Amino acid sequence: MRRAFSASAVSKNILQPRFSPLTTLPSSDISVFRTSHFQPQLPVVLPRGHFRHLPAIQKWFSQPPSSPGANAASHGRYLNYSYLENHGDSSVPLELTTQSPSSSPASPETPAFQRTYAPLALFLEWTKTATTAPTSTTATSDAKTADPNIRLYLAQCQLLDLPQALRSDFPTPSFVSEAGKGDIYDTNIWMGVPPTYTPLHRDPNPNLFVQMAGSKVVRLYAPETGRAVFERVRGMVAERRGGNNGDGGNVSAKFRGEEMMQGLEKELLEVEVWGDTMNREVNGGGDTGVKGFEAHLDAGDGIFIPMGWWHSIKGVREGITASEPIRRSIGGFDDDKALLGAQRIIRAAAKQSTPSDAIMM
Repeated sequence: MRRAFSASAVSKNILQPRFSPLTTLPSSDISVFRTSHFQPQLPVVLPRGHFRHLPAIQKWFSQPPSSPGANAASHGRYLNYSYLENHGDSSVPLELTTQSPSSSPASPETPAFQRTYAPLALFLEWTKTATTAPTSTTATSDAKTADPNIRLYLAQCQLLDLPQALRSDFPTPSFVSEAGKGDIYDTNIWMGVPPTYTPLHRDPNPNLFVQMAGSKVVRLYAPETGRAVFERVRGMVAERRGGNNGDGGNVSAKFRGEEMMQGLEKELLEVEVWGDTMNREVNGGGDTGVKGFEAHLDAGDGIFIPMGWWHSIKGVREGITASEPIRRSIGGFDDDKALLGAQRIIRAAAKQSTPSDAIMM
């Protein structure tokens, strides 16, 4: 039996975070970036729009037609299916989350979470039903919408998973090739339909995060501050499990581990980092909140996240959201047997969907 958890039930134990806007680098001068942020290992938003000419941004995504008088900047970007479907047989890593239709906000159930490799075509098929990508200013009468209880996310897709034609859309940025030794441990791609969410974690290597489409909000903690937040959440999980957190008391941040993506730990991490209205005094004093930083990224923006800095990321607004972290990959995909089940669930949802008049959200 799945256990139901409510964020409100644990709010009294949650700190209210305080996040300051992260500094934006004023220019693309690599030497300034190297001395002011790369060498001292301090996070920074890179010059706005610096990556807007990245081939992947130009080729993988398209701007939807806007209605008369609409502000084009308010519209999200959509996948360029005519380009990507040429490589639909490529095997890519996917995360499938399913929520029981009987679940409700008053009595939520823990979503089922699976990881698998599947053809890129399967993900593209799902995004069409999830986004209702328009071919004109109004959706056609046979447009479909996906089952809202099913979420699919292309997660940690390494460039090596892609054919050479797609890999060549990701040249090495100068902020990587010139700031340090130029060595790259890994480059991978994340893509989904908002809302998307990556829980609080840290990476063992510096991370250059490039937003390719859509918008994301990134919240960061310095290494010791983030560890304290993470340990507090793990302690709360252990307390609710009778003193056993399931890992022998070892506090770690295995990136996108199974326990991080579902159940109580996911709920508490999200409330801890993103539950801004939940308060508790710190050490009995009058000052409340954990000190952190926040950055809002749009397509073409980038952020430098130093080694050991804790961060959590949310995709917001409409349109497809996609990003390219350049770092070492952590974790793996354990359940390849989920592929057939994922295909059945996604295709059944598309067949059962109803017409929609709305452009995708």
